[in-house]
Amino acid sequence: MISSQLLAYVAILVFCTFQAHSLETFIAAVYEHAVILPNATLTPVSREEALPLMNRNLDLLEGAITSAAKQGAHIIVTPEDGVYGWNFSRDTLYPYLEDIPDPEVNWIPCNNPDRFGHTPVQERLSCLAKDNSIYVVANIGDKKPCNASDPECPPDGRYQYNTDVVFDAQGKLVARYHKQNLFMGEDQFNAPKEPEVVTFNTTFGKFGIFTCFDILFYDPAVTLVTDFQVDTILFPTAWMNVLPHLSAIEFHSAWAMGMGVNFLASNIHYPSMKMTGSGIYAPDSPRAFHYDMKTEEGKLLLSQLDSHPHHPAVVNWTSFASGVKTLSTGNQEFNSTVFFDEFTFLELTEVTGNYTVCQKALCCHLSYKMSEKRSDEVYALGAFDGLHTVEGSYYLQVCTLLKCRTTDLHTCGDSVETASTRFDTFSLSGTFGTQHVFPEVLLSEIQLAPGEFQVSSDGRLFSLQPPSGPVLTVTLYGRLYEKDQVSDASSDLTARALRVMLIVLIPVGFSLSW
Repeated sequence: MISSQLLAYVAILVFCTFQAHSLETFIAAVYEHAVILPNATLTPVSREEALPLMNRNLDLLEGAITSAAKQGAHIIVTPEDGVYGWNFSRDTLYPYLEDIPDPEVNWIPCNNPDRFGHTPVQERLSCLAKDNSIYVVANIGDKKPCNASDPECPPDGRYQYNTDVVFDAQGKLVARYHKQNLFMGEDQFNAPKEPEVVTFNTTFGKFGIFTCFDILFYDPAVTLVTDFQVDTILFPTAWMNVLPHLSAIEFHSAWAMGMGVNFLASNIHYPSMKMTGSGIYAPDSPRAFHYDMKTEEGKLLLSQLDSHPHHPAVVNWTSFASGVKTLSTGNQEFNSTVFFDEFTFLELTEVTGNYTVCQKALCCHLSYKMSEKRSDEVYALGAFDGLHTVEGSYYLQVCTLLKCRTTDLHTCGDSVETASTRFDTFSLSGTFGTQHVFPEVLLSEIQLAPGEFQVSSDGRLFSLQPPSGPVLTVTLYGRLYEKDQVSDASSDLTARALRVMLIVLIPVGFSLSW
């Protein structure tokens, strides 16, 4: 009886102590890292040859970590592939890998570096966290041996994982996540047999973590928010920008808003591969972001966030749109391609108007007013309801207002980075068959519009004021996760052909790791 009372007392004491030290806000940091790449080779280097390259990158990360800590940051996120880059086969990657144990082993590599073999990278990351009293998030490679008793064991007798690690402010390993959704070209890695849902608690909120291409799928990304109620997502990425809807700052900020969480996105800085775009995003608005295609330098971002962000009201994404009466504008619909998907479009021919365009079960409604209707720029309202099958298979419902690349309607959906047309107002909605809709507003020169728009509970994305710059796109990007597996033979053939086309567009030797 006495022992049970004592345990209860200790439990209450620990809870109260944790509550007393909990923070209402915290300082987050993300670092966009200009990675130093290894020389491309078909022959594996030795471990001794691999370490200098990793240490050169760790030197740069150390500068960012130290600077962030001096500015009061509680946690810093560094990017996917940030320690050793890319250009690897399975064999040439192996010298860069370490055995990363389960965090349950209660390990501080800085204090006991040889406990799990030779782990100099984990030791250095741990010491950086400990010496600067800051949580450090990094992406490295894990290796796990296997044998014939495991029917899924690769022929080379090991699993290799694209891995995120988190060290707390004492240097302790508190999280390890193996990337689930590998991007095309990541053949050097294995996916875990089951998706891993990784969370950890701090005095400044509950955190979840996933990597790059994971963001487009339900597991583990959505599960972390809906089932595990994390406050903040940590997101190391090596993201190649794809306009008009999948530029890094555009989509990542939209995901934060759509899911109602803080989102810390750290991207590689490698402009020649269209890799830039990092940010610190709150559910209501971006707090800091960086997009730079002109320089070769990294960038450290810091911002204050709520530890437990207020979750927005539930949005009924079809409520408003389902009550809109479709009126004929007299404009002829046309088809054009957006990232290999065939959208149905209507051209916006007037300075102001109300337009509706439909594809399958999705109808998109737009009310707008331009400051002026320019003769040298064309905008269109588009709808897409279908399975995207190029670099992955995922079902989309998308409503989009976008600028066409030229006045030729067949360029609607092409990548475009600048615009001159300003809008006074816009309101976009759609008859979505999902609650997972991500609202995007992207302005000329790839800029976001913090605080300039809002999502209503009846499913409208509307401007609060005239946007501060010319509009590139206003988009509601919907995901129907339950329809991702729907496919057929003809779409499979099309997907394979398009993958070949996409690979041809990527410079030789580049190992994709979105």
